[in-house]
Amino acid sequence: MMPVDERYPHIPTRLARFDELDELTVIEMDAAEALIEAGVPFPDEPHPLAHDQLAACLSEGLLFVAVDESDRPIGFLAAEEIDGRLYIAEIDVLRRYQRRGIGRGLIGTALDAARRRGFSAAMLTTDRFVPFNYPFYASLGFHEPGPKAAPAALKAILDKEIASGMGADRRAGMVLKFRTEE
Repeated sequence: MMPVDERYPHIPTRLARFDELDELTVIEMDAAEALIEAGVPFPDEPHPLAHDQLAACLSEGLLFVAVDESDRPIGFLAAEEIDGRLYIAEIDVLRRYQRRGIGRGLIGTALDAARRRGFSAAMLTTDRFVPFNYPFYASLGFHEPGPKAAPAALKAILDKEIASGMGADRRAGMVLKFRTEE
């Protein structure tokens, strides 16, 4: 269970709905501006996850939204199951709502779902130099496994990102184990 950050009011999270996919694209593109402002070099223009990928996450029950008081999405987390692990493909929060514990709440919701399903770990890739990415995930218990300890699927995802033009020095794969036998 994720600790509650008492500085911020509780932001509800829930499963996304199919009719919200366009809103999630808007959220992702808005959040990309924060990365651009932080100096992340994009190989091309930032582009959102395809609706097909979001729909696949939704069909797996692994597309979560944080909502405002009107039940409108203000952030989302898209994940999938890969080899018995939760892979967090994307997490974004509208810039005007950032730094309020919303990302932490979305991660907590996703990790709770993964544990209930019996997944052995969660994994993700991130930019190691953006001050609100890598340190944030590390504060939640994610770590960079050594090359021999990294899951093959995570290595493959990193290789694909690097092949698409993302800097190898900037990309990091991180894991949070739920069980020690892995």
